[in-house]
Amino acid sequence: MSETVDIESGPPQRDTPLKQRLGLIADILFYAAAAGFFAYLSRYYMTGAGGPSLLAVTMVPMTLCIVVLNDLRNQRFYERLGAIVPWFIAAAYIGFSIYAASYLLREFDGIRIYRMGIWNTHDLIVGAGMAALILEYTRRRYFVLFVINLLLMLYTVYGYLVPGMFNHPGMSWNRVASSISVEMSTGIFERMPQLGLTLIGSFILVLAVLRAFGCIDSILQGSSRLAMRSPTFLPQAAVIGSFGVAAVSGSGAANAATTGSATIPALIKAGFPRVTAAAVETASSLGGQLMPPLMGIAAFLMAEYLRVSYFEVVARGFVPAFIYFFGVAFAVYLLALRHHQRAVVLDVPPLGVMDKINIGAYFLSVVALIWLMGFERRPAMTSAQTVFVWLLVALSVAYLWRLWRRRAFSIRELAKPYLRLVESFATITSELVILLATLGILTASFTITGVPTKVGVILMEGAAINLVLMVLVAFGFGYLVGMGLPVAPTYIITAVVIAPFMIRAGFDPWVVHFFAFFVAVFGELSPPTSVVAAVTSRIADAPFIPTMMHALLICMPLMVMMAAVFIRPDLVVEPGWAQMPAFALVLIGTLALSFAAQGKFVSSRKIDYSARWGLALLAALLLLYPGNDVVAVGLALLLLGIMGYGLMRMRGRYGEERAAAAAPTSG
Repeated sequence: MSETVDIESGPPQRDTPLKQRLGLIADILFYAAAAGFFAYLSRYYMTGAGGPSLLAVTMVPMTLCIVVLNDLRNQRFYERLGAIVPWFIAAAYIGFSIYAASYLLREFDGIRIYRMGIWNTHDLIVGAGMAALILEYTRRRYFVLFVINLLLMLYTVYGYLVPGMFNHPGMSWNRVASSISVEMSTGIFERMPQLGLTLIGSFILVLAVLRAFGCIDSILQGSSRLAMRSPTFLPQAAVIGSFGVAAVSGSGAANAATTGSATIPALIKAGFPRVTAAAVETASSLGGQLMPPLMGIAAFLMAEYLRVSYFEVVARGFVPAFIYFFGVAFAVYLLALRHHQRAVVLDVPPLGVMDKINIGAYFLSVVALIWLMGFERRPAMTSAQTVFVWLLVALSVAYLWRLWRRRAFSIRELAKPYLRLVESFATITSELVILLATLGILTASFTITGVPTKVGVILMEGAAINLVLMVLVAFGFGYLVGMGLPVAPTYIITAVVIAPFMIRAGFDPWVVHFFAFFVAVFGELSPPTSVVAAVTSRIADAPFIPTMMHALLICMPLMVMMAAVFIRPDLVVEPGWAQMPAFALVLIGTLALSFAAQGKFVSSRKIDYSARWGLALLAALLLLYPGNDVVAVGLALLLLGIMGYGLMRMRGRYGEERAAAAAPTSG
């Protein structure tokens, strides 16, 4: 999902009586708005009353109210203007948003049916004003996305000034205003923000209840306890903990900031160089975007674009996620052997009963989502709502039992997890919906100017020469987009602009959309603007560029899968046993590449480099060899034998060096 503030830390300290009073008022207003938002959407998830379009015109303005109040209480709302001025601006934004919601609700049928195409001035002012407020929030939060939207709107109006194939006659500002607001099929009320409020919002409920009752903290504590068993367990515990948290946070950068502050210092103490420790956390945090059943926003959007159930995406997503997880875990294990890890005494208390309940609740929620969506074939939103209700009841009972055992009953303690629940759900959902509304503006500009068609002409010309060239052009397009945008916008732009033409060229839709998904995830790591590497390098006090380049090596499985889906489409075309042969071959090739990059055969550098290059060439041959025949299986077995020999050698040297270090010295 989108990046959010750490709800555990709360608002910053306010050092003056005026700021304290204003902060208290902002807190009260925020929690009142958040509770109303939570109640309204919970009612919708149970009844579906009014449908998603009516929900969007009502709730998109309310999401802006919530993010404004949240920024105001955390002193992030035009903070340079002092203590009082931001309140007047906030009052104007909130007042207009409430008016827009009431007007659009009242005039919903008129705008959508009776005045379709002939909207009056009042309609356009309300719609365009709401879009302008969303763009202003985007300017403060996602500046690159704001600039892209602004340029696209200017291009929409002044396209006649653009030379070449991207020239068009230009359109009026009224046409721009209607397309990004009151048309509702495009713009800030279209299907993407509707999806954020409905399907994705229902899954955010599950995330929010897990965060509110401390399940995420318990996972981190459990992985730290696992690390105490052995020096080689420590980096794997970091990987497992980061994967577990990222799987529900949905943001690589947010997860890196949360878990990296604990895992990176522990890895450095254990003997990892700072750059390597930061790179390990970067790769682990990135993997949460790939892990079902909560694969981040892009997976929900993929289901929407392909017109399939969300579980269809999840069922296919397990194999790529396992390839990535095993590939990263193997690379980290090799690094642990190479850096002769030291034992580290971690100050981690034993897991209490509540921690075990929390960890059990986390894993049971994952299993329940898969069971309800996959085996009982319930709709994804209904499944998420069911899991949320059971989680809320079970965790509430456990929490009340703990308070009773501790004799710690008080209104403050009783309310704490429920306030966190409401706060987490409202802030994450609101920020996500505004991001998706901003992307609705972007896709509206794309649609009415015909940009996808013109880019598609270039792609089809490349396909006429060679399909590989088409894939490379598509990757280059996604790479450039991903350098400045989060995962969801990158996926949307790639899916809208290039996916239809790649499908028309003969590629399977599942292959194309998973390729776009992988490219979008890679955007959080892509040089030179890797957001995740920037966060982890800052925590590790390591140089940014080496961290990013080292993380690229550890994240080899992601780059492999971008090519593998075309060579072995069985990875994603049909879920289940049909994926297994391709899974095994791609996994073995990926592990071999990881060993070539991170392993070590012999002490002689020249011989070792030659052996590793040979292993890398054999792995590339397996990965690029089409089909699943005797040759591919033979290559896979050969690679397994070579890696087994290399691992035996590395473990032997590691054991000898640890024994020598533990032996008493004479004199």
